[in-house]
Amino acid sequence: MKGTIAQCLSDLVIKIAGEPVWRGILKTSGLPEDRSFTMNETIDDAAVMTVVKNTCDALNITLAQAADAFGDYWMNEYAPAKYPLFFKKNHSAREFLLDVSKIHDYMTRSMPGAQPPEFAGEWENPNSLVLHYRSQRGLIDFVVGLVKGTAKKYGETVTVEKLSDTTVKVIFPAD
Repeated sequence: MKGTIAQCLSDLVIKIAGEPVWRGILKTSGLPEDRSFTMNETIDDAAVMTVVKNTCDALNITLAQAADAFGDYWMNEYAPAKYPLFFKKNHSAREFLLDVSKIHDYMTRSMPGAQPPEFAGEWENPNSLVLHYRSQRGLIDFVVGLVKGTAKKYGETVTVEKLSDTTVKVIFPAD
C-alpha cells in the first residue's frame, strides 16, 4: 500500500484525537512512535491494517465507522489538497465515481510500485450504479466510506449499500 494512505490516516487521527493518541496507536502496532509516512513509499498491507485495527480499538469505533471517517476525510480534505487535479475535471459524484479507475491508472504510472484497486461501474438504471471492486486487500468497507465521502464532496445525497465483499450499490436521487 502506498504511504499516502497511512499519511492520510495519521493526519485524520491527529486531527480528531490528538498526536499522543496517534503515537500510542503506532506503538501498539509495533512501529516507532515517531514514524512518519511519505506519499510514495510502499508499506506492507498487513502493517497498515494493524494500524487501522489499533486505531479502531483506540478510538472505540468499528471498522465501518473508521472507513466512513477515512472516506470523508480523504475526499473532502486530504485528497483535494494533495491531488487537486483529479477534482477539477469532475463536477458530480457520478462523474467522479466513473473516473476512479482512470485516476488509479494515472497514479499507477506516477507512483512506482502502486497496486491500486480496480473499479468497474455498471448502471442498473439511470439512478443506480453498481461498483465492482477488485483488489486483494479486501477493503470494501473503505469503498463504502469513500463513496459516501464523494457524495459529500459534491454536495449530493446518495444511498450506499454494500452488496458483497466486492460490490457496492450507489443510488442517486431521481433527476
